[in-house]
Amino acid sequence: MLELNINEPEPLVLVAHALSTRARVDILRLLNKKSMNIVELAEALGQPVSTVANNVKVLEKAKLIYTELLPAVRGAMKVCSRNYDDIHMALNSSMRIAKDSSRIYEVEVPIGQYSDCEVYPTCGMASKDKMITVEDEPASFYHPDHIAAQIIWFRKGYIEYLLPLEIPLNAKIEAVEFSMEMCSEAPNYDNDWPSDITLWANGVEIGTWTSPGDFGDRRGKLNPAWWLDWTTQYGLLKTWRIDGERTTLDMKKVSSVTLSDLNLAQRPVIRLRIGVKPDAVHKGGVNLFGKHFGDYDQDLIMRVQYAQADQE
Repeated sequence: MLELNINEPEPLVLVAHALSTRARVDILRLLNKKSMNIVELAEALGQPVSTVANNVKVLEKAKLIYTELLPAVRGAMKVCSRNYDDIHMALNSSMRIAKDSSRIYEVEVPIGQYSDCEVYPTCGMASKDKMITVEDEPASFYHPDHIAAQIIWFRKGYIEYLLPLEIPLNAKIEAVEFSMEMCSEAPNYDNDWPSDITLWANGVEIGTWTSPGDFGDRRGKLNPAWWLDWTTQYGLLKTWRIDGERTTLDMKKVSSVTLSDLNLAQRPVIRLRIGVKPDAVHKGGVNLFGKHFGDYDQDLIMRVQYAQADQE
């Protein structure tokens, strides 16, 4: 998520300008599912290449997209990718100060540090240096080396984490967020391979996201050199948030589950499960990325916003 504050006006102005025309918003919309070069964008939008190129420069300056030059039949082509799923603009500085009086507890757990799993082929995992397990052998998920995993994939089943919750006993939890990079799991890769990926917190189903595909049209920005080009490369960064009113995914409501449903008095851990339900419409599997794979330099992150009892 891109956080912008009115007390730091320059980035706010750049982003507001970048989003001020329908043409640039349409470019971001097209980049939702895959990366595209400027010619492809121009053809999709029915606009001259020169116009699209200028709009890409504006979006790039605002850091809403990033570009890379890749070899083409004649010379090189500029390939565009979207940087953020969400933008939050804080326009009231006094409200920002009030919000900042809440405290944030954050823990980042390596994706290989799961506590339980039940997976089915296709499945496997790799560290930043090598394959860890025998591919398509679920029993290998219990190998001790699984804690080093930086990419994990499975077609059916789930993987579960115990996330430490080390906040004061008298604290009032206001919101819990889970952030991770993920996508579907197809043979090799398939950008058009939907999967209904569900999350559970403390045994409560909080919502389902339909991943559009298993992305492999370009290399992930963080992938190690030994990782093959013709397989999964990157995912999308998704943020789930549960507060006192609802559960959202990337700021959009996905369920009516609230904090009171999670029985958070049962601390000091939160149990998070990620998987594909047996009755899912799209049983397209899961790829989960750590900080040494994909596009985002992070593992599984939990953020807890809370206030001390004496601050209420």
